[in-house]
Amino acid sequence: MTNQITIKKKINNFNKKIFVSGDKSISIRWVLFASIASGISKAKNLLISEDVLAAIEIIKKLGIKVIKRKNFFIIFGKGVDGYNYKKNIVLNAKNSATLGRLILGLLINSTETIKLIGDKSLSKRDFKRVAVPLSKFGAKFKLRNNYCLPLTIKGSKDLNPIRYNETRGSAQCKSSVMLGAIRANGTTYIKAKKSRNHTEKIMENLNLPIQVIKKKNYDKIKIKKIKKIKNLNYNIPSDISSSAFFIVLTALSEKSELTIRNVNINPSRIGIITILKKMGVKIFFQNKKIYKGEKIADIKIKSSKLIRPINCPSNLNASAIDEFLVIFLVAAKANGVSYFKGLAELNKKESPRLKWGSVILNKMGIKNITTNNSIKIFGNPNLEIRKKIVIKNYLKDHRVFMTSVIAALSFGGSWNIDDSQSIKTSFPDFLKIINRLKDDDKEKKNN
Repeated sequence: MTNQITIKKKINNFNKKIFVSGDKSISIRWVLFASIASGISKAKNLLISEDVLAAIEIIKKLGIKVIKRKNFFIIFGKGVDGYNYKKNIVLNAKNSATLGRLILGLLINSTETIKLIGDKSLSKRDFKRVAVPLSKFGAKFKLRNNYCLPLTIKGSKDLNPIRYNETRGSAQCKSSVMLGAIRANGTTYIKAKKSRNHTEKIMENLNLPIQVIKKKNYDKIKIKKIKKIKNLNYNIPSDISSSAFFIVLTALSEKSELTIRNVNINPSRIGIITILKKMGVKIFFQNKKIYKGEKIADIKIKSSKLIRPINCPSNLNASAIDEFLVIFLVAAKANGVSYFKGLAELNKKESPRLKWGSVILNKMGIKNITTNNSIKIFGNPNLEIRKKIVIKNYLKDHRVFMTSVIAALSFGGSWNIDDSQSIKTSFPDFLKIINRLKDDDKEKKNN
């Protein structure tokens, strides 16, 4: 048993205003864009997690200087073609598929062979999905078992533009090709199923030659080669995916209220908000504003007495893909049967998450019927857990750990949850904030 925590009782009551950590998707993208910018870029509230630190270590290996100050990071960009590295270099993306897939787009003009590795979990994930389109630009790849890490890439200085049809709704695949497109001679055309659009937002904010035409179910994107990127200063907003755990905890707790400050509510990321509102959860946006093309707001949540079941529209899947595990917990308390379909991508995450959603629900005593791409959850609004539950051997998937913590605090029981260190990949302050909410509960009981 490694880094195990024990939770033996529910959290009953809290009323707090909190900040969560900086947005991981934007943090990684800021590091990568700043590395190829001309000049000095600064970022406040950069997420200091293992995934983001891995991105910083990678650009350092590519010859980019990075300095950490007390409240911000500084990256000294060397321009679009400024990477400078030794032969036989090895880059380690650790647990981050976002980093691993996006950095390959920036390496398709490499003149030396570069090796990309990752941790045990990342080394099981599919990299063929980016190697295939990137090879069409002119880069050459060798992948283990023809689809996974470690891989090698050798680029070309004479890159052709491509036409690419992204059908999975994967922002990582789309963004990898977009970053490759800025190095290719001519115009690259992308037709992409709706997914997160942080890369597009950053490129538009930098006034790069990108055109996005929004259709109902997909986007058409045109990108031309770029010669120069201006420096990018950024105050990173809070992460909606990290906020999701506290949104659900508040919804499932009694007589509680929570405000999460300065959260990125990009429409391509707030599927969880849409889904939970359909289920009757009380969620409000306050103090809305636009920052560098991104929508930002404070999110206010109140406890929900009655939760409705949902037949979840599959067109919301891409905008909630990282939040479904905690959404399943809300469905567990719904007054009826909820159905989620088209979720095969969940099993291609850090762990097979659809499978783990079913495992957690089974341990909680919630009936569910699960296939390779769907789950039907038979909710119990009166659920009270009074048994011991052990969560382990889940490939150290941070979202499995955090979902288990929320389940324990929401439904009771005695939970032993392994691998608390897994949160370092995305949300190192998770347990600190949980303890703040617990302290609020204790203060109210003592008054």
